[in-house]
Amino acid sequence: MKERRSKLRILADILKVVEEEGGVGVTKIMCNATLPYDRIKKYLAELVEKGLLREESKGRGSVYYLTERGSEFLREYRKIEKFAEAFGIKL
Repeated sequence: MKERRSKLRILADILKVVEEEGGVGVTKIMCNATLPYDRIKKYLAELVEKGLLREESKGRGSVYYLTERGSEFLREYRKIEKFAEAFGIKL
């Protein structure tokens, strides 16, 4: 059985995709973060609301960009991830 990801891991995965791709649309995030459309929209709305992502309307859809706050979140998340792994704990 496949291991389920925590909400924290999912949010970090979404932010990592946006960080790697720069401005990116929903479809690319869905594919790279392996989430269905309905869940990705919920998480994206939350990340925008918390100021971790910035959303811009482009044509028929939206493009997402990482904010400075989002970059800071990822830096801190990576520290926590390394710390947890040092003790054999997966986030």
